[in-house]
Amino acid sequence: MSDSASLPLAECLQVTISDDKMQAYLIFRQVEDDLKLTSRDLEQYLLSQGIRFGLQSDTLYLIAQRPQDFYFTQNIVAVGTPPVAGKDGFINVLIGNSDDEEKRPAEREDGSVDYKQVAKLDNVKAGQLIATRIPAEPGIPGKAVTGDEIGAKDGKDVHFKIGKNVVINPEKIGMYAAIDGLVTKTDKDKLNVFPVYEVNGDVDYKIGNIDFVGTVVVRGNILTGFRVKASGDIRVTGGIEGAEVESEGSIEVSGGIIGSNKGHVKAGCNVRCSFIQEGNVIAGEDILVNQSIMHSNIRAGKTVKCVGTKGLIVGGSIQAGERVTARMIGNSMSTATVIEVGVRPELRHELGELRASIRQLADSLDKSEKALSLLDQMASVGQLTGDKLALRIKLTSTKRQTQDELQETKERALEIEKTLEDATTARVDAVHTLWGGTKIVIGRYTRFMKDSTQRVSFRFSDGDIVMVPYF
Repeated sequence: MSDSASLPLAECLQVTISDDKMQAYLIFRQVEDDLKLTSRDLEQYLLSQGIRFGLQSDTLYLIAQRPQDFYFTQNIVAVGTPPVAGKDGFINVLIGNSDDEEKRPAEREDGSVDYKQVAKLDNVKAGQLIATRIPAEPGIPGKAVTGDEIGAKDGKDVHFKIGKNVVINPEKIGMYAAIDGLVTKTDKDKLNVFPVYEVNGDVDYKIGNIDFVGTVVVRGNILTGFRVKASGDIRVTGGIEGAEVESEGSIEVSGGIIGSNKGHVKAGCNVRCSFIQEGNVIAGEDILVNQSIMHSNIRAGKTVKCVGTKGLIVGGSIQAGERVTARMIGNSMSTATVIEVGVRPELRHELGELRASIRQLADSLDKSEKALSLLDQMASVGQLTGDKLALRIKLTSTKRQTQDELQETKERALEIEKTLEDATTARVDAVHTLWGGTKIVIGRYTRFMKDSTQRVSFRFSDGDIVMVPYF
């Protein structure tokens, strides 16, 4: 096509760009029978319209060959490269972090459980590497059809949650044990190494109550009326009766918990056992039971799971922040059973504390900044004495520390706010049967089941509790 004919080209073509600048479309405004054009003409026209990247040469060639095939459609003639978001950083725990599923004890033919493998302890030596920090990756920018760069979101970095008896290397990418002991995860995913206290037998009158700043291993039972407290994990190879058992980490019981409505079992993280009967059990995160939960009061920050061969929940009250899953819920005699999800009072409490903490940190940051600017003024006129110089160094370090702490506190508060707003993740699953007599509560809503139903899942949707098939 010659130059003299290029004017009609602008008149009969039109270019539009998508909102995200990732695609350019060419449409024919006028339809001419004898329109003649070349790929080069089209490219020149697109350049004149500001399209500088991602031209689709094949499409332009086809349009030039047979324009009439493209008269009445919106034709994609340029495609940009979308930005790629960076990967988030993460903490890779090398010891004591075998997956929940992996650690589930082997079940025998008769439904009983072999717990020997679970009693193996993840001991570490002082100086041993226990976790590494994998840094976030930056995003890869994209390119619009106009040739402009489109910014990409960088991955979010993570920091070590530092507990007791651990040290971080100067590069802040490795965490090491400071003592010989057992790696334990406590509240808010803090990593600790705790010394181990072992009881070879039952916790009875011979042993007495235990309160230990470490991990406690009981190679027997904890009898009624006794108290075992640990700042690490508690492992019991027998069972727990009506005792008071409290751990800032997790509690693992090879046998069951027979509470007879006395005492309680309370863990900062998880509780794992074979069965619970007339027990009061509280966990910051998950409660994982192999066989049955009978007439008990159960409260878990995240999930309650009872899906072994029996997988039975009957009677009592079960509360979980996110989810309750069992094979059978209730029984054929319609025993009153209450299942409540989507309620996390401890999170509301923590959010209140975090907000107070944010106010306090912002206040002390403000004070540090004011004091520093005063010292900076003194330095600029040469009035900084030795003790004032030392104070300036100390204040700079305090300011940096406060800033880091404030940032972390704000992130945690935001995390909790998101969780509390979201009732969509709350659900109750009956893998096999849910019997009549069961009351389902999700958030502020209640549904009472009169009849039994099979393979069913309850969720919250549009202001109501809905029942959908369980997959």
